[in-house]
Amino acid sequence: MGFNILSGADKPMYAGQIIQYIVTPILGIKIKWITEITHSLDKQYFVDEQRFGPYALWHHKHFIKEIDGGVEIEDIIDYKIPFGVLGQLAHPILVKPKLEEIFSYRTQKLEELFGKY
Repeated sequence: MGFNILSGADKPMYAGQIIQYIVTPILGIKIKWITEITHSLDKQYFVDEQRFGPYALWHHKHFIKEIDGGVEIEDIIDYKIPFGVLGQLAHPILVKPKLEEIFSYRTQKLEELFGKY
């Protein structure tokens, strides 16, 4: 997706933290994406919400749980596509596969770095 952090991720995570990115969701089109960390509890969970970007709504909860032999990560994402009916038509063709690709890539990288559980 061409996910490049511009600013805001240079400090430990805290509620109120603003992070700015450039993303390339489709057709090489670059879009600025700004999220805010609205909740954070060290090594347990954090929530990021879009303030400006490609979605009409983006609310992403990350839960982190220590388990025997590793760490379990659970994501709960609520989002809404812009552009009304056109957005809904594009969702299964463009958006959903892209999100699945992003999270599959993250899983693959985490397993490469820390091993598969």
